[in-house]
Amino acid sequence: MSRNTEKPRVRYAVIGGGQIAQQAFMPGMARASNSTLVALVTGDPQKAGRLATRYDIPAYHYDDLPELIHSGDIDAVYLATPNALHRRYAVPVLEAGLHLMVEKPMATSVEDCEAMLEAQRRGGGRLMVAYRLHCEPGTLELISRCRNGDFGHLMAFTSIFGQNFSEANHRGHSGYWSGPVPDMGTYPLNAVRNLFAREPAEVHAVGSRTPGRGFNFDDTVSVTLRFAEGQMAQFLVSYACAPVENFTLTGNRGSVLATPCYMFGPDVGITYTTTLDGRKETRRHDPVEQFGGEIAYFSDCILHGHDPEPDGDEGLRDVRVLAAIERALLTGQPQALAPMPPARVALPDQVMALPPVREPRADELIGIVPQSA
Repeated sequence: MSRNTEKPRVRYAVIGGGQIAQQAFMPGMARASNSTLVALVTGDPQKAGRLATRYDIPAYHYDDLPELIHSGDIDAVYLATPNALHRRYAVPVLEAGLHLMVEKPMATSVEDCEAMLEAQRRGGGRLMVAYRLHCEPGTLELISRCRNGDFGHLMAFTSIFGQNFSEANHRGHSGYWSGPVPDMGTYPLNAVRNLFAREPAEVHAVGSRTPGRGFNFDDTVSVTLRFAEGQMAQFLVSYACAPVENFTLTGNRGSVLATPCYMFGPDVGITYTTTLDGRKETRRHDPVEQFGGEIAYFSDCILHGHDPEPDGDEGLRDVRVLAAIERALLTGQPQALAPMPPARVALPDQVMALPPVREPRADELIGIVPQSA
């Protein structure tokens, strides 16, 4: 008698055929041996035809999404539509009992996040927000070292994350929730929350619009976060500068400079330098397949009945701060945040060190105006 020894795989549909799906998630699936791509949902006929051929999968229109959800052909969904549409598509997926990985930010309001969490409770599936760095070796190592007290009492965090964003991309004129704060600011915000293992108590923010640029939002924003125990965090994000990414972390025993610290790619390895007792040490982590890693992690949670660590609660915690930053920009006034108990922790056993895949070139992306100018 022959036996089927093939390992079980979680069957994914991708909703949204934008740059992040084409450039990173769909290629990265090849590294997740417990996962398989079985369907694409897009409203663009060109993307539907060419991506369906490239990956040998059926393509559905958004109008046909209810049919796909209830077909029995998929187990999980990766949702990568524009941020403002996350709730619209997440709720029916979750209510149907399917599992969902949604791109960050989770949604564009706390209310939308809460509606998604309620849909998950009703349907019983698992919900993960796509914080890929929660599976990246260097990031998890640094979080663990902070929790172990390597740098003493943590006092301050600063970060700059910027790019020269193309105004021709649809997100260049879609308002605050498609701009640099939700897009890029989520990275330093999530980093400092996990490094400090604390939630901010107050938010200050100022923004500016670069002369000669046509964005319909502040393209450069500086944010200050105050924490209840005295820690301070500052970050600046921009759509109008040369590419830059770094953060510094300061404690009463030592400090950290991390760069690169947020981005992904076959040549990007998270790297940081510590200074302890006057001695510098640099740890360079090899590039890993960050998208394939988060897919493999989420599928492992699904197959073994575990709740993923970067869950809907983690996503909501960031969105409530992003919403407070928006209010601070509109009013010019600091915004207080209600106290929250500590979040779940990102644990070392979440590490996924898979070899990176080749990213499609810009000219291989279908129906996309690349984000970088």
